[in-house]
Amino acid sequence: MCGIAGFFGRGSSDTLRRMTDVIAHRGPDADGFYVDADAGVHLGHRRLSILDISGGAQPMADHTGLLVITFNGEIYNHRELRETLIGLGHHFTTADSDTETLLEAYKAWGADMLPRLNGMFAFCIYDVARKRCFMARDRFGKKPLFYTQQHETFAFASELTSLEQHECLTLERSRKALQKYFAYGYIPAPHSLYERVHKLPGGHYMTFDLAERRLDVRQWWRFEIDPYEHVPANAEEVWGEQLIELLTAAIKRRMIADVPLGFFLSGGIDSSALVALASTLIDGSKINTFSIGFTEESFDESAYSTLVAEKFGTNHTRKVLDLDTALDLLPNIIGLLDEPMGDSSLLPTYLLCRETRKHVTVALGGDGADELFCGYDTFRAISMAKAYKRFVPKPLHDAVLHMAQYIPVSHRNMSFDMKIKRALRGLSYDPHLWNVVWMGPLPPDDLRDLFSEKMDVHELYSEAIEAWDGCHSPNYYDKATELYVKTYLQDDILVKVDRASMMNSLEARSPFLDIDFVNFVRRLPIQFRIRRGERKFLLKKVLEKHLPHEILYRQKKGFGVPIGTWMADNRVDIKSLNGSPWGLNQSFIENRVRLHQSHVIDNSSFLWDVVLLSHGRNR
Repeated sequence: MCGIAGFFGRGSSDTLRRMTDVIAHRGPDADGFYVDADAGVHLGHRRLSILDISGGAQPMADHTGLLVITFNGEIYNHRELRETLIGLGHHFTTADSDTETLLEAYKAWGADMLPRLNGMFAFCIYDVARKRCFMARDRFGKKPLFYTQQHETFAFASELTSLEQHECLTLERSRKALQKYFAYGYIPAPHSLYERVHKLPGGHYMTFDLAERRLDVRQWWRFEIDPYEHVPANAEEVWGEQLIELLTAAIKRRMIADVPLGFFLSGGIDSSALVALASTLIDGSKINTFSIGFTEESFDESAYSTLVAEKFGTNHTRKVLDLDTALDLLPNIIGLLDEPMGDSSLLPTYLLCRETRKHVTVALGGDGADELFCGYDTFRAISMAKAYKRFVPKPLHDAVLHMAQYIPVSHRNMSFDMKIKRALRGLSYDPHLWNVVWMGPLPPDDLRDLFSEKMDVHELYSEAIEAWDGCHSPNYYDKATELYVKTYLQDDILVKVDRASMMNSLEARSPFLDIDFVNFVRRLPIQFRIRRGERKFLLKKVLEKHLPHEILYRQKKGFGVPIGTWMADNRVDIKSLNGSPWGLNQSFIENRVRLHQSHVIDNSSFLWDVVLLSHGRNR
């Protein structure tokens, strides 16, 4: 796991050094550079050594010197690919480097190499003879890749902080991206905080021709629900066994490392499943597990993680933190973010990664399962939403929402009032906006007030609408699944885990996003993912042989901290929030602060987003 940066055009070796220095946390073990000043080519790399520690230095050239790569990620099937390539006559100089495998794969198949890869990646390959570069990002966008083309320079990097170091780039804040930030709670690809700076979306590649300065971006993979047409009579047994086999194989692939490895263990279904199945591969005493607990009861899940650790006899590290301690770390964490993101679970995720990195360099986690298996509360809300839309006349929606505001505010984790108010807020809109309004910090009407301008709702939520409408299934659960995978998973969950882990120089791996496993799950008919309101139906069913009932069927908590209480008590300073530098309506913000601190309305999600802007490094 590493950090990459580079540019083609104007700039110097000193520029490249600055670009890599600011992302040293992504790769503290080594740095490397490839410079062809005459051609205007500068490629940089920061390395976190995981595989082939002695032979995997980057940027790496193939044995002819005509291809050079800087690569961030892991290719889990690189050994199988290497054997295939050797059979085709390819020559390797390293013992076990997945980086060299990528070079030879590109030489053999070009862009057609990408569907063959099982892993997480963002890389740039420079073709010396053809004077062009080839860049790609993995299917789900686990590894970040920003790029910009300005004047005589094309530049790319793992983080915006790198691009900020290039003296020839002009970086101006994007108002459209800011509006989307307050609509979603994150900035969706291909947008970034800056005008003319883009994220290469997951499942896309691009080529850049140095001579013609021509950029071409194309999609090479898309997530699509495509249910099996035939359902076997004993489907739960047959598909359940296949699910376990594929997930176990995904875990086994991700347990390959030349450095110490462990598992995040929250005590929820997903992380517990990984530990349970890993224990079928090696003895539990050789499995390192890590959890974070909090002294605030409604936010603490550590008792469940301890239960699972004891069941499988893992080498468990449990750190219980006072929330005041966590709060003290907040300015440092916000300051390290290259781009604001409103997911407050970044804080406990950072703390978990920090504690984990004290013991291991690689950790496996359960990301992706909630999206694939309809795991969020919003999936359960869909059936209620359909009934509400059918039986409650539209003119009554505002009145019902107004009455709901009289439900007393609670800042407990996943509180009832938060769920019911969020649900009713989304139901005022069309179905393709339900989920994004439920999850976002502000609904469209409030966004108009915040920015003091009219907004095109379809443009504001274009990514979510495209994902919903682009799903071929008429089923709302399938549509929501595609929406979450293509937006929330890529641009919130995976960004959060990438930033929190790499701030601590820790590699995070996600077995649930193994492509063989995903290709199986996306073909399961909806009733095997959610049935009569039971989310993750088949996953829970097959795990009954492996995990206690109280782990599988307890209420979902989420992974949060009490930002609502902190803000109400002004322990996170919100009274002095200033949105003026960002062009925000200051009176709107001040009114929301007053209502929150008066316990009239829980505005914590929106105010948290403003905090990140006000105190972040891009303020």
